[in-house]
Amino acid sequence: MKQAPEHLVNMIEPIVEGLGYECVGIDYHPHPKHGLLRIYIDSEDGILVDDCSKVSHQISGVLDVEDPIQGNYQLEISSPGADRPFFKVSQFEQFIGSTVLVNLFSAINGRRKITGLIEKVEGDIITLQEADQVFEVPFSAMSKARLVPEYSLGKGGSSGK
Repeated sequence: MKQAPEHLVNMIEPIVEGLGYECVGIDYHPHPKHGLLRIYIDSEDGILVDDCSKVSHQISGVLDVEDPIQGNYQLEISSPGADRPFFKVSQFEQFIGSTVLVNLFSAINGRRKITGLIEKVEGDIITLQEADQVFEVPFSAMSKARLVPEYSLGKGGSSGK
């Protein structure tokens, strides 16, 4: 899974958690002129703009002092959203029974993308069911994974009119 380098994770996670938030994951896309450091945060009460601002202020201060990233980059703090990205095996365990979209580094059974229900997690193997096919996917084979949001229309699928 594409997570930021370990030294950034080890620096940022304790700050986010110290502020009372869950650090869902950290994306880092280096570039000499316009890199991006995106930190996904969450809490039981959800995330508001003020929460992102508070975390951004703390992280910015530490990054300015420690200077762990060369070149220019943009810092972005975000809630994971309904289609939350997955960065750790434990996140698959947390969402067993939910549907995920997984991109793979190389094809498994001729597939580079799988949209399937998380059936189980054993060690670092995530078992996904897509229609009548079952895929046992090593976490290390995944380049990207996101939750597929389930939207319902309410009772009977009507608009309530």
